Amino acid sequence: MGLSLAAYAGAALAEIAGCFAVWAWWRLGASALWLVPGALSLGAFAWLLALTPVEVAGRSYAVYGGIYVAASLLWLWAVEGVRPDRWDMGGAALVLAGAAVILWAPRG
Repeated sequence: MGLSLAAYAGAALAEIAGCFAVWAWWRLGASALWLVPGALSLGAFAWLLALTPVEVAGRSYAVYGGIYVAASLLWLWAVEGVRPDRWDMGGAALVLAGAAVILWAPRG
């Protein structure tokens, strides 16, 4: 479980950082050089997500979605300086619960 959680968390951080690099270039007027680490980060995202232990890609992506939502709210707070409100936190709890059901459901 620890390795899969680390892979999902690392993938989320890599995807958010890569997308933020594009956002910074496109929306904030940052240098196009931001696209280089952004592309590398998005490549790392895909590689890390492929390391997850789920047998089928779609299920892995579904679990990742819940972790991505929670990680996005952490990014909102840590990087953008906006504290998530109770609705953000409640929504994150719901999607994480759904991700847990998908990941740990007993399957024959």
